[in-house]
Amino acid sequence: MKVLAVHPDVIVVVSRFWQTTCTAVRAGEEGFVIDSPVYPDELEALAGVLEQAGFPVSGLLATHADWDHLLGRIAFPEAALGVGETTARRLAAEPGQAQRELREFDEEQYVDDRRPLALAGIQSLPVPGRLSLGADDRELELHPADGHTADGTAFMIPWLGVLVCGDYLSPVEIPWISPGGSVEAYLATLERFRALVDRAETIVPGHGRPLNSADAVRLLEEDATYLRALATDGAGASLPPGRRTNAQRRIHAENVERTTTLPPS
Repeated sequence: MKVLAVHPDVIVVVSRFWQTTCTAVRAGEEGFVIDSPVYPDELEALAGVLEQAGFPVSGLLATHADWDHLLGRIAFPEAALGVGETTARRLAAEPGQAQRELREFDEEQYVDDRRPLALAGIQSLPVPGRLSLGADDRELELHPADGHTADGTAFMIPWLGVLVCGDYLSPVEIPWISPGGSVEAYLATLERFRALVDRAETIVPGHGRPLNSADAVRLLEEDATYLRALATDGAGASLPPGRRTNAQRRIHAENVERTTTLPPS
């Protein structure tokens, strides 16, 4: 696990699995954690890192309902977990799915010391919308971010110039069309991100190190080019530069399978 201080009031933790990110933000006497690292020792260390740095944890947020972004509840079991309304609907429609996928991961990775993941009492937040924090009229912006999955919320922290965008704009992973996602919705989300990236100094993707605005714009263009080629050329679409590993080719194969319409028999 890597711990990166990107601002006096922002700490980004990068898990050693999938480079999944977790962003802690301090807002005066309040603080919140967006998404989560993955392994049990990382979750245990997270609480200690934030306590030592003087970061309070008043609540948790998650960008979407994939299991690897919901584990903050294990590190902070008493904290409320807020999610965008599309994510709340997905969690309600898929009861126990995140826990089952987490158990499958732990079995494959020989993890046997995981505390249970409790997801009761999820707070649904309106998107687009704003969330007031503290006494200084600070407001967290919530923006729709579907396409990778059927749900998703990006969190803009305007007073710090930080955008936490979920599983988009990753320097290590190509656009991934998961079940429920679509090329069209993904491209629409990237288009919405243009204005947000212009306003941000730091962009935190769901997987990979934080980016500056210029690098995020470059990735946005590369990802949009790949997705348009995926829609027209299918398997023949070129992967973005720097993300042409075997792992990304496997994701590309999944994308092709999910975006190809089979002719009627």
